[in-house]
Amino acid sequence: MIEIETRRLVLRPLGMQYLETVHEYASDIENTKYMVFLPNDTIEETIEFLQSVDKEWASEAQCSYEFAILFEDKQIGAVSVCVDENSTGELGWILHKNYWRQGFACEAAKALVEYARNELGVKHFIAHCDAENIGSYKTMEKLGMIRTAVNEGRKNKSSHEERLEYQYEMKC
Repeated sequence: MIEIETRRLVLRPLGMQYLETVHEYASDIENTKYMVFLPNDTIEETIEFLQSVDKEWASEAQCSYEFAILFEDKQIGAVSVCVDENSTGELGWILHKNYWRQGFACEAAKALVEYARNELGVKHFIAHCDAENIGSYKTMEKLGMIRTAVNEGRKNKSSHEERLEYQYEMKC
């Protein structure tokens, strides 16, 4: 099993064993208001997502790496990288709102970038976020990413309006 350790965190493969904690933050409207595919309206949606994550971890042709973020042995969020055929990694993260503004997303993402660079050969990283998601784009900037685009037409699940989306990139 892959395990990535930082000063305060442990990253382990996300999966069904984290159903309760994932559903807690994935179904919370405040926690997910800037997310394209969230919030989950039912626990069945969270189960379906985690089953797909388990399936991806078991795949011979794995391209998506979803990690649980553990702090003091409690799962507080997730961080992921999806690697395409050009070895570009798209980063993403979510934290339970009780753990915002403590540097956990940045710490987890830095560790995942290092892993993806060293173990998966990723040299180019991208990330996207709602233009109003200050915490997310500040995390991207702390990672050393640079805003490369502002796109129209983002549709978050919890909103009926089209939004602006920021794209950030980093080459290693």
